Amino acid sequence: MGKTQKRNFLVTAAAIALICGAVSSAYALDPTPKWCSGVKIAAFPGGPQGGVFANNVYNGYRQAELDLGPSVTYYFSNWDPNLMITQLQQAIATKVDGIAFMGHPGDAATDPQIDKAFAQGIIFTTANTALPDAQAKYGPQGMGYVGAPNHLAGLALGAEAAKRAGLKAGDLAFVWGLKGQGGDRGSRTVGVIESIEKTGAKVIYQEIDKATDADPNAGTPIFVGVMKANPGIKLVVTDHGALTANVGVFARAASLKPGEVFFAGFDMSPATAKAVKEGYQELVIDQQPYLQGYLPILNICLTKKFGFSGLDINTAGAFVDPKNVDAIAPLAAQEIR
Repeated sequence: MGKTQKRNFLVTAAAIALICGAVSSAYALDPTPKWCSGVKIAAFPGGPQGGVFANNVYNGYRQAELDLGPSVTYYFSNWDPNLMITQLQQAIATKVDGIAFMGHPGDAATDPQIDKAFAQGIIFTTANTALPDAQAKYGPQGMGYVGAPNHLAGLALGAEAAKRAGLKAGDLAFVWGLKGQGGDRGSRTVGVIESIEKTGAKVIYQEIDKATDADPNAGTPIFVGVMKANPGIKLVVTDHGALTANVGVFARAASLKPGEVFFAGFDMSPATAKAVKEGYQELVIDQQPYLQGYLPILNICLTKKFGFSGLDINTAGAFVDPKNVDAIAPLAAQEIR
C-alpha cells in the first residue's frame, strides 16, 4: 500500500469509527433511577399478612417497588384459591398496568380473568405456582413465571429425603400436602409421593385443611393424631412453607426427639433454620420466595416500558441441611430467602 493509499485508508477508518461512536451514543440508554415510575401494579404475596413464606415474597415486592419506582397495591389471600380469584377480579377492575399473581387457582379458574386482563392492556405474570396454558398463550405479551417447576421439585425432594432417611420397602412415610388443590401446585405433592413410593415404602397422606393452610398451629392436633395412629413412621414431608417452619412445634407436641423421625420440607425461614440446628428438620428445598416477589415486578416493568416478553425463572436450586444451614440462616432471619 502506497503512502497516499495508506493515508486515505486511515482517514476513512477514523471517519467510520467516529460515525459508529456517534450512533452508539445517540442510541445508548442512560441509567435512570426509578425508571418504572408511573406504572401501577397489583401484587399477590399469596398467604396471610405476616405469614412466613408470604412475608418473604412481600419483602421482594417491596424492594422492587423501592428500586424501580412503580406504585404497588398488595392483596393477601391466606392461600385461599377462591379468595385469590375474587381479589384478582377486584384488581382488574382498578385498571392497573400489571398484575403479579400466584397461580394456585389453576388455569381453568384463572384463565378467563387473564384473558380479560390482557384485553384491557394489563400485563399479567405469575410466581410460585405456574399457569402453563395461559403462559403459553401470553408469554410473548409479558406473561412469565418465577418459581420452582413444582412437579420436578416434589420429585427431587421426595427422592433425596427417601435416600437420606434410608427408606426401603414396607417402611412408612407421612406426606402432608396439597394434592387436592390440583394443577401445578398439587403436582408438587404428587411428585413427593411418586418418589417415595418408588422405594416401596407406604405413604400415609394427609391433605392440609384450610385452617392449617392459614395457620400451621391449627394442624398440631392433626400431626399428633397421624403419628400416634401410625407408629414407626420414618419420614415426614411437609409440602408447605409454614408447616415446614412449624416442624419443631409439631415434633415436640408428638413427644419426638431430634432425629427420631426424618423431617423434610419446602422453604427456608428463621423457624426452619432453628429446627435444622436443633436437629428436628433435616432437609429443606429452598425456592427463594424473595425472588418470587422481586422478579415479577421487574417482569411487568420491563414489558410495560420496553416490550420484553415474560421471564421464566426457576428459583428452586438448592437443598439446605445441617451442613450448610449456617450460611443460609442469616438471610432467612432477614426474610429474604
